Amino acid sequence: MCCLLFFFFSIKCSFGNEASCRKREDYLEWPEYFMAVAFLSAQRSKDPSSQVGACIVNSENKIVGIGYNGMPNGCSDDVLPWTRTAAHRLDTKYPYVCHAELNAIMNKNSADVKGCSMYVALFPCNECAKLIIQAGIKEIIFMSDKYHDTTEMTAARRMFDLAGIVYREFKPKCNKIIIDFDSINSRPSQKIL
Repeated sequence: MCCLLFFFFSIKCSFGNEASCRKREDYLEWPEYFMAVAFLSAQRSKDPSSQVGACIVNSENKIVGIGYNGMPNGCSDDVLPWTRTAAHRLDTKYPYVCHAELNAIMNKNSADVKGCSMYVALFPCNECAKLIIQAGIKEIIFMSDKYHDTTEMTAARRMFDLAGIVYREFKPKCNKIIIDFDSINSRPSQKIL
């Protein structure tokens, strides 16, 4: 069988030059791709101080939900407050804003997200942890845990531990991914044989 596979590869590659038979080496691996989707989704947020995105992925590496932090559907982004501090809590964003995790779960394109993984920019808060647990998500991959010592994050970790949900910090292989819309016009097209 090995000989047959080698023979097939040799025939296939003999139709073009050797370079045309090799895959690109600088492609995004799945984890980088999913975290990049979360970060790109975050760019939709109108929040001037925090842009957070989330991407839910099933066991077949298919995206089944995407979300970003924003105001609830039907509530104008121009009417509700975006500030972090005010004399009255009702004049801040906190009672109103929907977190990226909630929106990703609500925006799912499958019957459920049981057994899925969630890529998210920030470690989920306790309220999002409840939703994640109830939705059946089994793994959280986060980029930042900058609020680690807060009560909300401590409660989230406690609930995740009790529910058996794995959470881990994302370690990127590259720190920047550039999206260049002009690049599609500058790459040479390949002839189809």
